[in-house]
Amino acid sequence: MKPRVSVVVTAREEGEAITGALALIGEAVSLACEILVVCDSRQDSTVPWVEKYAQEDTRVRLVLNNHGPGPARAIRAGFEAALADVVVVTMADGCDDPQQIDQLTRLVERGVVVAAASRYSKGGQQVGGPLLKGLMSRTAGASLRVLARVGTWDPTNSFKAYDRRFVDAVGIHSDKGFEVGLELVTKARRLRLPVAEVPTIWLDRTFGVSHFKVVKWLPAYLRWYRFAFGPKLTVPALRKLMDTNGDQQP
Repeated sequence: MKPRVSVVVTAREEGEAITGALALIGEAVSLACEILVVCDSRQDSTVPWVEKYAQEDTRVRLVLNNHGPGPARAIRAGFEAALADVVVVTMADGCDDPQQIDQLTRLVERGVVVAAASRYSKGGQQVGGPLLKGLMSRTAGASLRVLARVGTWDPTNSFKAYDRRFVDAVGIHSDKGFEVGLELVTKARRLRLPVAEVPTIWLDRTFGVSHFKVVKWLPAYLRWYRFAFGPKLTVPALRKLMDTNGDQQP
């Protein structure tokens, strides 16, 4: 049976800890789903634990990223492997609330192209995490929400649901970090397509090591930030702009 939602989990050297995240997702999601764990290579310490877990939960499937290392490429590989019309991207670190996957999925089914879990909307919260990273994402989100009207106070959060047809149409052009979430929100804004959000409580990871690189990935985030402020585009015009304009300027 075709799943209603494909849950894409990017993982890097999580080892046995991945089983805890998979258990939480599997318990929380009531909709028919598949859970795709994307790793950069078969040598990743996460792989044997995913394969073992998949023997007990047939919803779980290992996906090897054939686009090269990095979270942006892993997310792209997850979208390509997904079977459902709605794709939810979440992390393997347990920071996101998996109980909201059903809610985000239903928002997309109602007609939005991006449904964001927002730490910064009313009722949302971020508990822990680096102070500088939180300040930067909150400032970027507030300015994009007010000035560019992107439809969410938290466009940089990776925990989002997407209309698969929208993503197939606009493509994923991010190539470094976790900026895919921001990229797709800004593309939706340039196409004047609906984006919605639900408040979420984000908890800093209690195991493993974060692979988020603020300084290294900042230029990519700034590029998509600027992109949000351009005029309305059609899908062909957007794709042409992505293919021909390396700095993604309007």
